[in-house]
Amino acid sequence: MTLDNNTVETGEARVAIDGMDLEGEHLVPTTGGTEQHGAKAHSDGPAPTDGRGVTKPAASRGERVASFDVDHFPIPTGREEEWRFTPIDRLADLFEDGKASGSLETDFTLPEGVSQRGLTAEEMREIVTMAPADRLAATAVSNAKGAWLIDVPAETELSEPIRLTFRGTGGDPVFAHLVVRVGNFAKALVILEHTGSARVSALVSVVTGDGSDVRVVTTQLWDDDAVHAAQHDAYVGRDATYKYVAVSLGGSLVRVNSNVRYAGTGGDASMYGLYFADAGQHLEHRSFVDHNEQSCTSNVLYKGALQGKDARTVWIGDVLIRKEAEGTDSYEKNQNLILTDGARADSVPNLEIETGLIEGAGHASSTGRFDDEHLFYLMARGIPEKDARRLVVRGFLNEIIQKVGDEAVETRLYEAVEAELAASEL
Repeated sequence: MTLDNNTVETGEARVAIDGMDLEGEHLVPTTGGTEQHGAKAHSDGPAPTDGRGVTKPAASRGERVASFDVDHFPIPTGREEEWRFTPIDRLADLFEDGKASGSLETDFTLPEGVSQRGLTAEEMREIVTMAPADRLAATAVSNAKGAWLIDVPAETELSEPIRLTFRGTGGDPVFAHLVVRVGNFAKALVILEHTGSARVSALVSVVTGDGSDVRVVTTQLWDDDAVHAAQHDAYVGRDATYKYVAVSLGGSLVRVNSNVRYAGTGGDASMYGLYFADAGQHLEHRSFVDHNEQSCTSNVLYKGALQGKDARTVWIGDVLIRKEAEGTDSYEKNQNLILTDGARADSVPNLEIETGLIEGAGHASSTGRFDDEHLFYLMARGIPEKDARRLVVRGFLNEIIQKVGDEAVETRLYEAVEAELAASEL
């Protein structure tokens, strides 16, 4: 089933939610539910058109084009569903195919047993099954002229994380494709850290083996003028566990499109996100969980805070449960905390269910200001109002930071949130 979008406006905050405010609601279709429409597998075929050469909007999330061919993605106008929240004029140079790529300063720390090497286009296509889902990701691959592979052998249990640090120093736009492959029954933590000043478009492709346990953490701690567009994909193996944490605190414009698909039954995927937008910042996160195999689970939780004039956040959450994905258990949730007037949060959870033979599926979205009861509780115990407000924000965001699983990164993120609060009007 597909739920239509409605919009609810509350003061300075704006939240668009799918159908209604479903905070806390859990939707479980009954056995034998009606199929509303079919879903097509990702392919490199051309985009469907209306006969005049104009790309038709996909009726289902599963029908959107995915391709390594840039020509399959027209330059967006901003009227398309997947672009209507994004200030595309600020991404113009990243949409261009055939551009030479600049570079980032990199510092890779690879534990013993982990290797890295370049990939030819043919090798990359043998490993990567999830193709670019929009023009930004397609031009990232095309302009990068090759990919880097980080390879974790089967049955390897890493005691230290793989740390991949990228620092921008200005210059030409940077295009990149990074492939991370984790073998069967291996365990790994991969940390991607972004700092400095740059204009970046990147595709990160993660392939996890059967029975593996993989955690990927990406932090966007850019300088104020940076622009970062990325697609992060995970192809989750049979009976594998995948955890993903995305944190965006810096940059002028950040758009991270994160996707999960399953390579076999029993896969378990969790996606977490944290963002804190200041005046003039645009922080956009999109998640898509494609339940294409039986008996897989997913959990999505993104939390954000906003302060200052024209601070803008966007979260679009899509979950597709295909006809063949019987036994699915899925839930997604987004929460936004508006700290000052002039900030805007868009939150759109979407849920498509094509079979009634599932364990459960649901979504929730909430956007609002401080909970007066929480503030009263703290102030009644002698805590000044300003300190009480900051305690509430810390507690709200720390739930995501604690998912990182690396003490050094968690400490940096706690300090970054403190810096945001120190500069606030609270």
